[in-house]
Amino acid sequence: MELPTPTDLRQRRNELELTQSELANRADVSQPLIARIEGGDVDPRLSTLRRIVNALQEAESDVIRADDLMHENVVSVTPDDPVSEAAKLMEEEAYSQLAVLQNGIPVGSISQSELVHLDEDDRNETVAEHMAESFPTVSKDATLDEISNLLDHYKAVMITEAGQTVGIITEADLASRLS
Repeated sequence: MELPTPTDLRQRRNELELTQSELANRADVSQPLIARIEGGDVDPRLSTLRRIVNALQEAESDVIRADDLMHENVVSVTPDDPVSEAAKLMEEEAYSQLAVLQNGIPVGSISQSELVHLDEDDRNETVAEHMAESFPTVSKDATLDEISNLLDHYKAVMITEAGQTVGIITEADLASRLS
């Protein structure tokens, strides 16, 4: 078992957006003790360190991450698919937009607003000819705040791992989670 260093504790607390006072309250220790431990001025007893680590773990479980919100089944099309296929899939799935993936990698997006102006002759053109930029990508451990900020500007957020798409989150997913 490896014990966390003062730097590890400070970094983890900051990642969880906790103040020293909030962590102290959760761990039932004083704020000055947290400051001294993080500053390396004092070497805490094991029982105190355990309470602090447990408080950090408890705080971490309170954080909603992309992994908690995402849909693993990403309905998508490829850039080479005909526009008619994208339109059909949107209608079947009742989606207003789709991710465009090439070998599991996000390369664009296509929405009903891009398809509504097309005439019958354009229906056989490829998705690549009508797609827009890709939805932004985040990792599975992105926080709710990060995702929410992105959804203020984009219709969806793609979740990737090692460059491959593993999930998607839309405004509807966020709304259903928060309600």
